[in-house]
Amino acid sequence: MLAADLLALACGSLVGFSLALIGGGGSILATPMLLYVVGLHDPHLAIGTSAVAVAANAFVNLVPHARAGHVRWPAALVFAACGVLGALSGSTLGKRMDGHHLLALFAVLMLAVAALMLRGRRNGAESSYPKPRLFPRLGATGFGAGALAGFFGIGGGFLIVPGLIFASGMEIIAAIGSSLVAVGAFASTTAINYAASGLVEWRVAALFVAAGIAGGRLGARLARRLARTRGALNLVFAFAVIAVAVYMLVRNLGLDAGAGAS
Repeated sequence: MLAADLLALACGSLVGFSLALIGGGGSILATPMLLYVVGLHDPHLAIGTSAVAVAANAFVNLVPHARAGHVRWPAALVFAACGVLGALSGSTLGKRMDGHHLLALFAVLMLAVAALMLRGRRNGAESSYPKPRLFPRLGATGFGAGALAGFFGIGGGFLIVPGLIFASGMEIIAAIGSSLVAVGAFASTTAINYAASGLVEWRVAALFVAAGIAGGRLGARLARRLARTRGALNLVFAFAVIAVAVYMLVRNLGLDAGAGAS
C-alpha cells in the first residue's frame, strides 16, 4: 500500500505541474499513469479517478494564473459553460463503450493532439484578441471540446488551449490560464457522471490532488518565466504524448489480439 501511495503522489505531482505549466496534459498523463503505474486495472475506474483529480488540480492551479492576470474571464466562462453541456453528453456515451476500445481511441486522440501542437509551434500566430463574433465562436468551439473531453474522460486542456486561441485570438499565456476554468468544469462534469456509477477510487484521487498542488505551484512559476519559449516546451511535451499514445495503442491492441486468439 505504501509503495502504491508513493507512486500516486509522484504521478499526481506531474499532473499538477503539467496543468499549471501548459494548461493541459492532466488526464492525458493521469489516466495512463493510474492504469500502468499506480495499478488501477479498470479503464473506466482510471478515467473517473483521473477526472476527479484533474478537476481539483485545475481549480487550485487557476489561482496563481488569475493573480498574474493570465485569465480572460468572459471568454473563459462562456467557453466553459458551453463545454459542460458537451462534456455531459460525451461522458454519458463514453461510459457505454468497452474500456479497452475507449483507451485505444484515446491514444489516437493523443496522437492527433500532438500533431496539432507541433503544427501550432511552427505557425505561432500573434495575438488578435478579441476576434469578431467572439462569443458564438467560443460557444461552438467550447461545446465541441467539451464533448470530446467528456467522451474520453479527460480535462481537455490540450483541446481547450488551441480552441481558445482559434476562437478568440488570445495569446498563449492567457489561453493557458483561461483554459483551467474550462478544464476544471469539464473534468468536474465527467467526474460527477462517473462517480454516480461508482467509478472513482477516492483514496487515489485525494493523493493525486495533494501532490498536484505542490507540482502546480512550480508549473505556474515556470509558465510565467518561459512564456516566450513555449514552442520548445510544446515540442518536448508533444513527443512525450506521442510516446505514451504509442504505448497505449500497443498495449490495448495487444489485449484485443490476445482476446481474439483465445
